[in-house]
Amino acid sequence: MSRLRFGTFLAPFHPAGVNPTAAIHRDLRLIEHLDEMGFDEAWIGEHHSAGTEIIASPEIFMAAAAERTKNIKLGTGVVSVSYHNPLWATERIVLLDHLTRGRAMFGLGPGSLPTDSAMIGLNPTDTRELLEVNLDIIMRLLRGEAVTAQTKTHNLVDARLHLAPYSDFDVAVAAVASPTGPRLAGKYGVGLLSIGATLTAEGFDALAHHWNVMEERAQTFGTTVDRSKWRLVSLFHVAETREQAYRDVEYGIENWFRYFQKTAAFPQMAVEGGDLKEMIDFINESGVGAIGTVEDAERQVQKLVDQSGGFGCMLVLGTEWANPQATWRSWELLAEHVMPKFQGQSQPTLDAKARAAGVRAGHAEAQHAAVAHMTEKYQRELAEKG
Repeated sequence: MSRLRFGTFLAPFHPAGVNPTAAIHRDLRLIEHLDEMGFDEAWIGEHHSAGTEIIASPEIFMAAAAERTKNIKLGTGVVSVSYHNPLWATERIVLLDHLTRGRAMFGLGPGSLPTDSAMIGLNPTDTRELLEVNLDIIMRLLRGEAVTAQTKTHNLVDARLHLAPYSDFDVAVAAVASPTGPRLAGKYGVGLLSIGATLTAEGFDALAHHWNVMEERAQTFGTTVDRSKWRLVSLFHVAETREQAYRDVEYGIENWFRYFQKTAAFPQMAVEGGDLKEMIDFINESGVGAIGTVEDAERQVQKLVDQSGGFGCMLVLGTEWANPQATWRSWELLAEHVMPKFQGQSQPTLDAKARAAGVRAGHAEAQHAAVAHMTEKYQRELAEKG
């Protein structure tokens, strides 16, 4: 595999009742921080209910974030395309592609919260069926075709894009538990966002399942799937010591767990834990993430690489388990210590240090000899002058 990219999957998760304006601007500052630290990607969610995942339009958020950043790519993580007219959804991402000069990415999904889709008269089966229908329309539009189609929610008549894309931007389909995402990714040869593959207790089995489905569909439809376009989401909080990391997450991990256990009707996110210790143990012992040191985080990433057979980008789920200062420090530690190991930057400097240490004694002796030589030479010059 080539250089492993790193980024965030930012739903985001903010406890209900906190100041939403402050929380959204905190998210924007986080994206700026990730850009400065060299993270590659940030995927922003779309949600409309339940009071915790409070960004309703990832495209608007991405436009604001793009003006504050230089290099990080920004993706819809994801547009709940079943809720939208596929023509307008495609038009918006193409506009973002131009505005960002190629830093936009298009993540698509059916919509994860039933409380969202219920407000527009759709059930979870409807949204999954519409994802397949709308993705086909979107891919045809991106190829420059004119589309006439009647869907459950929209009627398109000779529809076409009026701007060609600025770049060949990534399109990716979300996968949680069902085979819907991998089926579509393989059929159309697009990327996959494996969210539930590492967020459920059965996650590691799902990794192999996801890729197998993609390869089977690609072979059936004559497309190509690329592991570099496969993104895995996992959970991390890192501090200088495990004890510090455990203290850090006392701040907000319970809110995050209770959201999935008691509020969001999203049983695929089957997190378990009744108290703080059980929650930390669930993350660390079930294989879904790492709360601890940089070494713990490195082991988690390596485990995912080994068990998946290779993927392109490690996305860290954005949580507010810790306070903002500890959260930022966690991101800094990931950038300083974990990313270089998987991007080919750590070992060359370690090798250079080892080489220098191995010959230090001889070079130090030569340095002393050079100083002694020049001192003696100067003394001779003084003597000759006198």
